Amino acid sequence: MRVSVAFTPAEAAAAPVAVAVAVDVLRASSTICAALAAGFESVACVEDVGDALALRAPGTLLAGERDCLRIDGFELGNSPAEAAASPRSGRLVLSTTNGTRLLVAAAARCERVLVGSLANLGAVAAAVRALAPEAVVVLCAGVEGAFALDDAYCAGRLVQELGGVRADSAVAAEALARTCPDALERSASAANLRRAGLAADVDWCAVEDRLGVVPAVTARGPRSVEVATLAA
Repeated sequence: MRVSVAFTPAEAAAAPVAVAVAVDVLRASSTICAALAAGFESVACVEDVGDALALRAPGTLLAGERDCLRIDGFELGNSPAEAAASPRSGRLVLSTTNGTRLLVAAAARCERVLVGSLANLGAVAAAVRALAPEAVVVLCAGVEGAFALDDAYCAGRLVQELGGVRADSAVAAEALARTCPDALERSASAANLRRAGLAADVDWCAVEDRLGVVPAVTARGPRSVEVATLAA
C-alpha cells in the first residue's frame, strides 16, 4: 500500500485515488466521529448554511460554525465535546468552514472516503488496512485553502499507524508528527479556538484513540455527502 498526504485542498484535487481519509482534526472530522459515537445515525455534511437549512426536518439537528462560533439558529456548534456530551439519535446536518467542503470535494473524486481524526486514529488506520487498497491518500482540510499545522500533524500520526510504502509527502508528515509532538496545541487553529473560548475542544481533539468509530461516506450529492459508521 502506497501512502501519500495532500496538505491542502488544492493538492487534494490532484490526488484522486480509490481510498482517501479526510482530516480536519480541529474540528469537523473530530465532531463527525463524536456524533456517530454518541448515537447519531448519520451526519450530512454540506458546504453552505443555506444547504443545511434546506435539510432541516423532524429528527434532524443542525450543527456548524463560521469563524469558530456556532451558526445563528443552529442547535449545535462544530464541537466534538458538545456532540459527545449526551447520547443522540437521528440525523445531524453539519456545515463548517473547511472540513465539510473537503468531504464534498473528496467524495466527488475518490471511490471510498473515510473520516479520520486523532480520536479514532487506530480505528481508521485498521479500517484502511482491512480495505487493502493499492494506494491511500490522507487529505488535509487546511484553513481556507492554506496549510494547517494541526491537520498535517494528524496526517503524520495516521501515516505512522498505517505503515506501507510512503511517498515524500507522507515522509514529511510523519517527520512533523515525530519531531513536533505538540504541533496540534501550537497550531494557529488551536489558538483561534482558545481565543473564542473553545479551549475544551482543543483538549478533546488532542486525545488519541478515544473512539472506535470509523465514519465513511455512504451517499453523495452535488453539494452534500452523507456519512455513517463503516460496517464491520
